[in-house]
Amino acid sequence: MRNSHNARALVTGGAGFLGSHLCERLLHNGYDVLCVDNFYTGVKRNIRHLLGNPSFELLRHDITFPLFVEVDQIYNLACPASPVHYQNDPVQTTKVNVHGAINMLGLAKRVKATILQASTSEVYGNPSIHPQVENHWGNVNPIGPRACYDEGKRCAETLFFDYHRQHRLEIKVARIFNTYGPRMHPNDGRVVSNFIVQALQGSPITIYGDGSQTRSFCYVDDMVEALILMMQSPSGFTGPVNLGNPEEFTILELAQFIIKLTGSQSEIIRKELPKDDPERRRPDISLAKSALGWSPKVQLEEGITKTIGFFEDLLRRGSSAGR
Repeated sequence: MRNSHNARALVTGGAGFLGSHLCERLLHNGYDVLCVDNFYTGVKRNIRHLLGNPSFELLRHDITFPLFVEVDQIYNLACPASPVHYQNDPVQTTKVNVHGAINMLGLAKRVKATILQASTSEVYGNPSIHPQVENHWGNVNPIGPRACYDEGKRCAETLFFDYHRQHRLEIKVARIFNTYGPRMHPNDGRVVSNFIVQALQGSPITIYGDGSQTRSFCYVDDMVEALILMMQSPSGFTGPVNLGNPEEFTILELAQFIIKLTGSQSEIIRKELPKDDPERRRPDISLAKSALGWSPKVQLEEGITKTIGFFEDLLRRGSSAGR
C-alpha cells in the first residue's frame, strides 16, 4: 500500500454526516480523497469547505451502479442511516446495501484496494446478549419495517466475507454504534438531533415508549479515528469490530441532559414505541481496544455541547431543512 502522502482513498457517502468528517480527516492525513455521493441524504453544505482543496474530488454517483476509478482504499459508507430515511424508500435502501456492496467489492477486486464496510449495530437487531459482542449472531426480524437496513447490512457483511474467502480480498468490517456530532441532518429522526432541535425550538421533546430503552453515543471525531485505525490495521485482520462508546444512557436521561445543556423550557412527551425498536444497545469494545488500541475519548457533555453549537448556527441561518 502507498503511504498516505499519495494514497488515494474513495469515500462513498462522503457528503453525509460521518463521511464528510472522514473525508476531512483523510485530507488532513495527506490522502487524495474521492468523495462519492448521490445526495439522497448527504448535503453539499457538509463538504463545501473542502471543494477548494486540490487533493479533494467530488463525484455525484449512485453506487447501485458500477463505478470505474483508480483508488488504493475504499471506505463504503453510502447508505441512509436513520429510520426516517431508510424506511422512506426501503427497496432502494436494500439496493444500496446489497448492489452497492457488490459494486464496491468488484471495484476493490479490480484495483486490489483494501475495502472497509461501514456496518452497523443494527445487525444485532433487538439483541439477546448485553453488551453486544462480535460473535453474537443477532435477533433480527427479517420481514419487519427496519429489515431493509438491518438485513441489508447483514447481507453486505456476508458479501464482504465471501469476497475475502473466495477472492482473497483485503476487507475490514466495522460495526458502528450510535454516532453523533456536527453535520447530523436536522430532520433525520435520530435521537440526538431530534432532541437538540426540539429543545432549541422550545418544542415538546418526543420520547417513544417510557424512555427506559438505552443507547450509547460516540462522538464523530472518535468514530473517524476508529475507522482510519481499522483501515490501517494489519493485513488479514478483517473484523467485524464493534466501534462505539460503551457508556450506556437511557433515552430519558439523554432528553433531560439536553434540556439542561440548552437551558430549554421544553416539556417531555411520550409516544408509542416503534415496531422492532431495540430495548438495549451497548457495544463490548474489547476487540477494538486490543486490536486497534482504540477507545473513545470525548465525553458526552463535551460532544453534545459542540453538537448543540452546530444546530444553533444551522437554525439561526434558517437551514433547518437545508441543503
